[in-house]
Amino acid sequence: MDLSRIKGILVVIQFSLTVALVIIFMYIFRNNTHKVIKIWMSFQMFFLGVKIEEVGKMDETCDLLLMNHQSLLDILVIEYLHSRHIAWVGKSELTNMPFFGHIMKAPSMITINREDKQGLVNLFKQAKDRLDKGRPIAIFPEGTRTDGDRLLEFKAGAKLLANKYELRVQAMVIFNTREILDSRRFTSAPGTIKIVYLKPIQAKRKTPWFEDMKAEMEEILNEGLKEKGKQKKLKKLKKKEK
Repeated sequence: MDLSRIKGILVVIQFSLTVALVIIFMYIFRNNTHKVIKIWMSFQMFFLGVKIEEVGKMDETCDLLLMNHQSLLDILVIEYLHSRHIAWVGKSELTNMPFFGHIMKAPSMITINREDKQGLVNLFKQAKDRLDKGRPIAIFPEGTRTDGDRLLEFKAGAKLLANKYELRVQAMVIFNTREILDSRRFTSAPGTIKIVYLKPIQAKRKTPWFEDMKAEMEEILNEGLKEKGKQKKLKKLKKKEK
């Protein structure tokens, strides 16, 4: 068993134990759930050995955050960086998990049932409630995790939500989270997460803002992957020279 797999297993054990504590503390300190989350995220960044490289600037005035999705770490790092109490949109299956589903329930995250025809209506209703409480909404528009080398087609929910409430939107492209924490293969290794922030956009009906944003995200992702490939080749060459 290699070192990354051993650390991955340790991360899963640590994560399970600390999530249980976080859930308990969020219910005890109902008015301070965000503070509990922030403390937990800081611990996770330290435990995982994460460094962060930011390109551009996060605009915390935006009420809708959109990003690519490779790993559970995507959520952890954005929560760690953002000062506001984000409301994440997730599948209802997460909420239905025994006990651990409370990680979504306790901080009042947004859950939707994709099989339900009323799913979009429920999204609008829950999002409006969180927005009225001053919480930005965070969505993975691809709807699922990927291997990180491309963007899947975006679901329409994020676009419709932004247009309905005329939200100010910021997209971002995240690199390397899967390499640091792969929850499917149970591997973990310290490393640097790179986040590229796109300029905020004001959502407007009858404009191609959503499609333009996706195209820009794809361009940034492709350029980043090319640069990453070049760096890997250089490292291999240096090793051979030694």
